[in-house]
Amino acid sequence: MAVSVDEAVSTGPARDHPPPARRLGGRSRSVLEVALLTVLAVVMLFPVLWMIETSIKENRDVYAVPAEFFGFTVTMDHFKDVFVGPDGGRSALSVAFLNSILVAGASTVLATVLGVPAAWAYSRFAVKAKKDQLFFILSTRFMPPVVVVIPIFLMYRQVGLIDTKLGLILIYAAYNLPFTIWMMKGFVDEVPAEYEDAAMLDGYTRLQAFRRFTLPLLVPGIAATAVFALIFSWNEFVFAIFLTSSDSVRTAPPAIAGLIGGTTVDWGLVAAASVVFALPVLVFAYLVRKHLIAGVTLGAVRR
Repeated sequence: MAVSVDEAVSTGPARDHPPPARRLGGRSRSVLEVALLTVLAVVMLFPVLWMIETSIKENRDVYAVPAEFFGFTVTMDHFKDVFVGPDGGRSALSVAFLNSILVAGASTVLATVLGVPAAWAYSRFAVKAKKDQLFFILSTRFMPPVVVVIPIFLMYRQVGLIDTKLGLILIYAAYNLPFTIWMMKGFVDEVPAEYEDAAMLDGYTRLQAFRRFTLPLLVPGIAATAVFALIFSWNEFVFAIFLTSSDSVRTAPPAIAGLIGGTTVDWGLVAAASVVFALPVLVFAYLVRKHLIAGVTLGAVRR
């Protein structure tokens, strides 16, 4: 029996296209979401933009009423005052920024060097009362710094660590260590222990297997943990203001706070100092952005 082409090739049921009203509603919803997110972004970023704008205004424009958003005279004198003192030498703010870089960087490295092996040990070995120990380690972060600053001050006074950079490095590292251990333990748990077992069968010791095979896989987690530890050390204010007293040791947060007070405040200088203070952490986060994203999302998808 002959079969026509129309009968042999079935076109199938026609696809249902959404009605124009539904497509219009979805498009309107997307536009509304974008508009709301834009408004939220502007609201969240407005203080930052205002700080940047204030840092490049002349003093007469800073104190202008009503405030001038556009049409003001741009100047970089405030940024110059951040680094250069009235006598032409280094300013107290520049010294404070260098102290922050040294203290925050050293404490972050110390917390990472001590925290990564500790997290690996808690992840790989059967430790007695492991959960209780981990809870005790985490509990040291429960109390805010202002609660323990007085006992630490008394202990530091006995051992001669008051008003020293070493004292700040040690306390920041001690405060970041529990966080580092807990963060890194989760990352170590995601690395199969069979890698180390296979390496030890090939003749490597356990430490060599950890260093050559497990540690390279932990780089994203280490980067993510280091960023958070650096942010805490960089922004910390309570320990810095209670445990230091001289300009040669004081870090940037109390130094910037010291600009506010008295009868008049140079808001242009405060804004410029705040912009400079925010840059190092942003630059560091940008440099490790690939590892940071991989570290934050590590373990989100189970294989």
